[in-house]
Amino acid sequence: MILNMYSRRFFLIFLLPVLWLLIACSPTENSTLKKLLIGVVSYGEGARSLEQYAELQSHLGSKLKSIIAIEPALNEIQAIDQIERQNWDLVFAPPGLAAIAISQAQYVPLLPREGGERERSVIVVRDDDPATSITDLANKPIALGQKGSAAGYYFPVFNLYGLTLAEIKFGSTPKEILQWIETGEVIAGALSLAKFERYRSEFKDTQFRILHRDSHIVPSGAVLISPKVDGDVQTQLLDALESAAPQTKRSVGYISNAQPPNYEYLIKVVKRVQPIAQRIREKPAPLYETTEFPGQ
Repeated sequence: MILNMYSRRFFLIFLLPVLWLLIACSPTENSTLKKLLIGVVSYGEGARSLEQYAELQSHLGSKLKSIIAIEPALNEIQAIDQIERQNWDLVFAPPGLAAIAISQAQYVPLLPREGGERERSVIVVRDDDPATSITDLANKPIALGQKGSAAGYYFPVFNLYGLTLAEIKFGSTPKEILQWIETGEVIAGALSLAKFERYRSEFKDTQFRILHRDSHIVPSGAVLISPKVDGDVQTQLLDALESAAPQTKRSVGYISNAQPPNYEYLIKVVKRVQPIAQRIREKPAPLYETTEFPGQ
């Protein structure tokens, strides 16, 4: 009996601190967000994206006491599907995707991403190609980025309005578009100026030339939150993003204590391109509204 009494006493002395620790560390009722899914466009670099967002993932998990998951999408097409379904709670979106998320899926922009003030959409050819203007691309094969890309899809389709092209190929990545131009699969390709400057040096045997540069600034991307996320959690999440270490913010490319970009013009371009691009996958591909050109 004495032994049993001491055993029970020892058990209670040992158990009580453990129970207190479990209660203290368990999610409280205030931790309303159990899991947060963050969507990013990886352009084929999924593993790098996971590594790039690791510090932010840890920081948000600690601040929100939630499970944070990162989901890279290969390109804008995959990302649009997730956004339309509102599957992503938070999106680190390039500009075209941000415009679609805001106008078509009611996502709310929280913060701007880096790189918006200097960005342009460009159409590129080989340096030895005889084309001197966009009209020289009529009845030729060209490459665009995926639907959802501002610089690679929406701005160039808007600029190519009225032309009929022999074929339009859609590159999964900007580098793939440059590869098609190099090999002659297409005459020209559209991408952002930043991506062009980044990848052109990897083609040692080919010189490229900018055939057309759009005059409008492509707004920067944005960090957006799903309308499904509770308002209180939205506030907590914004506070957590703002309080991240400077190196964490730089690693994923967003700017704190700043207003999101104005997407008004880009949203208009997206809406204008939709009827123009209805037959964009045909061969040949007419880039105009069929009703505007009867008999063609």
